[in-house]
Amino acid sequence: MKQRVVSGMRPTGKLHIGHYHGVLENWIKIQDSFDCFFFVADWHSLTTEYADTSGIRDSINEMVLDWVGFGLDPAKSIVFRQSHVPHHSELNLILSMITPVSWLERCPTYKEMQENLEAKDLSTFGFLGYPVLMAADIILYKATRVPVGHDQLPHLEITREIARRFNFLYGNVFPEPEALLTETPKLLGLDGRKMSKSYGNSIYLSDTAEETTKKVLSMMTDPARVRKSDPGEPDVCVAFNLHRIYVPQEKLDEIIPACRSAAIGCVECKRILAECMNERLTPCRAKRAELATHPQFVNDLLQDGSRRASEISDAVMAEVRDALKI
Repeated sequence: MKQRVVSGMRPTGKLHIGHYHGVLENWIKIQDSFDCFFFVADWHSLTTEYADTSGIRDSINEMVLDWVGFGLDPAKSIVFRQSHVPHHSELNLILSMITPVSWLERCPTYKEMQENLEAKDLSTFGFLGYPVLMAADIILYKATRVPVGHDQLPHLEITREIARRFNFLYGNVFPEPEALLTETPKLLGLDGRKMSKSYGNSIYLSDTAEETTKKVLSMMTDPARVRKSDPGEPDVCVAFNLHRIYVPQEKLDEIIPACRSAAIGCVECKRILAECMNERLTPCRAKRAELATHPQFVNDLLQDGSRRASEISDAVMAEVRDALKI
């Protein structure tokens, strides 16, 4: 049997190319090799967006259109909505009874997000318990692998510890999921900071070719290169981090020495990047646009996926209740 993979994404609206190369592209690569469950993590959205939930529903629709438009295949994987499978909440409650608070307080995400989101009150039970819900999401389907980057390994270890503790207390029900390590390129936004919707520096998967070109032409380059006659350095150029992803190697072999010798200007170089990006993204954007003409597409897809996920999680929860003797 194929190993089982579970992974989710919080609905924050349209995805940008950082989401694609950081997560979605890997999902698409592994969907043929693993038994995959990919879910919309809408309960997780409430941990930080509980004060204003008005945008979550539209964000779900936009995100799933991006998923399928760019290659995620619901025929190969179970694609569903977390809140439509009640067993996530039930198992989260059970696991919260056995998880020490000290495990949650040492979670890197807990400290990092509190520092980065100072404008929001994150002193809530739900935010502290985020890793417990994450563990429930994963072990509910007896996942054996979880796609993560190296920086996310501490988060997965909490899931493994919670599964281990449940098995110690009540009997061996859950496998301890292992990391499916993925390489996630660090994509810089238009202004040189990490690409983020909140910074307004993103190129979205659903942008038009014209919007993409306009954004690329506005990107920062080598800050030391003031005039076209100044030699540039691709390794410190903000735009060049996208060149390495989208521009063919034979073209890069021409651009790099031309930049360093000032034989090519930044505007010309960024036009080459925009052309290569649009050439690669246009077919997927066209598919996304076609799917968006069907208002019920996302809802029907998630309803079917949630039904399939519930059939599997129902059997697992029967095991859990037997183990708990309740």
